[in-house]
Amino acid sequence: MSDPKPNSDSAPDRGAKVTEAVAEPAPQAPAAGHDNGRFWVLTLAALGVVYGDIGTSPLYALRESVLATGGAVPGPMAIFGALSLLFWSLIIVVTVKYVSLIIRADNEGEGGVLALAALAHRSPGLSRGIKSAIGMSAIVGLALFYGDGMLTPAISVLSAAEGLNGTPFEPLVLPLTLLILVTLFLFQNRGTALIGRLFGPVVLVWFATLASLGAISIMQSPAILMAINPYYAIRLFASEPWTAFVALGSVVLVVTGCEALYADMGHFGKRPIRYAWLYFVLPGLLLNYFGQGAAVLRDPHLAGNAFYSVVPHWAHFPMLLLSTMATIIASQAVISGVYSITRQAVQLGQLPRMEVRHTSALDPGQIYVPRINGYLCAGVVLIVLLFRSSANLAAAYGIAVTGVMVITTFLAAIVANRQWNWSLNIVIPVFGLLGLVDLMFFSSNLLKLVEGGWLPILIAACVFLVMETWRVGRRAHLERIRNESLPIDLFLERADKTPTRVAGTAVFLAARSDSVPSALLHNLKHNKVLHERVLLVHVSVEDTPFVAPDKRIEVEKLGKGFFSVNIRHGFFETPDVPRTLEEARPFGLAVDLETTTFFIGHETLVPAEHPALGKWRTWLYMKLASSALSPARFYHLPPGRVVELGTQVSI
Repeated sequence: MSDPKPNSDSAPDRGAKVTEAVAEPAPQAPAAGHDNGRFWVLTLAALGVVYGDIGTSPLYALRESVLATGGAVPGPMAIFGALSLLFWSLIIVVTVKYVSLIIRADNEGEGGVLALAALAHRSPGLSRGIKSAIGMSAIVGLALFYGDGMLTPAISVLSAAEGLNGTPFEPLVLPLTLLILVTLFLFQNRGTALIGRLFGPVVLVWFATLASLGAISIMQSPAILMAINPYYAIRLFASEPWTAFVALGSVVLVVTGCEALYADMGHFGKRPIRYAWLYFVLPGLLLNYFGQGAAVLRDPHLAGNAFYSVVPHWAHFPMLLLSTMATIIASQAVISGVYSITRQAVQLGQLPRMEVRHTSALDPGQIYVPRINGYLCAGVVLIVLLFRSSANLAAAYGIAVTGVMVITTFLAAIVANRQWNWSLNIVIPVFGLLGLVDLMFFSSNLLKLVEGGWLPILIAACVFLVMETWRVGRRAHLERIRNESLPIDLFLERADKTPTRVAGTAVFLAARSDSVPSALLHNLKHNKVLHERVLLVHVSVEDTPFVAPDKRIEVEKLGKGFFSVNIRHGFFETPDVPRTLEEARPFGLAVDLETTTFFIGHETLVPAEHPALGKWRTWLYMKLASSALSPARFYHLPPGRVVELGTQVSI
């Protein structure tokens, strides 16, 4: 993402389209018929996948916010002030920023920090410095996302299991949490097709239950609705500015997961996501938060157990079961999101090649990344054992989320100005205000560094180091290959001197399109033969989610039986070289896989006398390169028709 290639063909002018959308009314359900049925299916699915994370925030968000503003036994003004901050955070950050604005910044229908960065990067008229800042923002945002991906399952499941506190089963909280989480990760390789059908209905029941319990509590203390007035939030800042500022670090818990509604836009579409938020999720959350506030207002001693304060005694264990199911769904959604963004990062060259398994024949979006699954499982278990309670984890939660929020606002502002054609007179006040809110949340969370905020920063720093080392190392690696390679034109001039041409087709994968692959040179050196037809195949990934079929492949005849083949994929697609070559017939190239041999170079990296990256980063890059998935498996080459030729490369 730091060095994506600008592509004007893949960046259509969206200015008129988006400008019209500014005045777009609240989403309405479409007309009856087939489209209506599909709309409701997508809306129900979005409830389970998109809003699972933010939907489980009532388990701990109001509790932490009220305790932050008023202590263990908060007074009425602390309760009203905290609740007012929660209400306006949901309105400003989620409803206005994400649902109304950010979701418009779609990269050919796809969202997320990487897709947004790619969209912003190809905006016209950007300086080199701005493009570098966009690329760096993408890497930092991705690194922070991994921190969030480890913390969310831990705090969600742990907070649900803590419903056993105060019962004879309290000692089982930690073992039960670990059992649920480990089981969840162990079942990832089987896919979520079956259980995924339950996501929407279970979360729908969850939100309906939240709304019902909250409404019953509100009816007992309707005065709590006065907290809608922003006066109470403003008064809290005016009377106790430091307390209010510190409390923002807890208030931000109500918006954790808002990035998911943008990242999952490509799976469900804008309208179902908006409709689900405005008519299901937001009402359910607000009713429950105000219901919890009403219960704490009646008895301030309940602040430490605010969520279960609105649950009748007879419904305690059923609610514990429902909340556990909801947090498992929320965790699964985050885990799937980490898989998805890892695949994007691999395709865009931010991470080494990894095995990506498709767990559903019908849904290409359902994937499983074994290596990442192992890292996540180990990280989540260690986090639970280290913090041991959701209250302790709340101190660590927030920095990663707010960091991504700041980056998203920055990137969206560039898109609004350069692609939506919004003037700076509009962009600066709108995104400046939203950015100020994000920075306040982020700054407040920085105060929690010592208490646990160091953890997501540490995770993000490790991921950033790996990605930046891989990016810079890969660039130096390819440059070294280019310097030591033979230009294609010069090679073709000497091709007639080859002693023997054998029947069949040879495909050589080329890291660069302007030089001869080392595997070809080594084959000539040792075997002294060339096939009758030689394909030099270069696979590149565009900064768009998908590439149109008519732009997928480009074939150029080089003469003397040589062909240059450029294959393009989007970062949401899985490269499959054999299948793409079979589609090359309309371009004048008929490939029979039964008579085709694929040659790939197996490179052994050795440190140069003066390493390009320095000694320790060169060592790290070499470790990353050696752990990368083989090109044969990554590009789905037929196992029985692959020849690997080894060589040494010094970097």
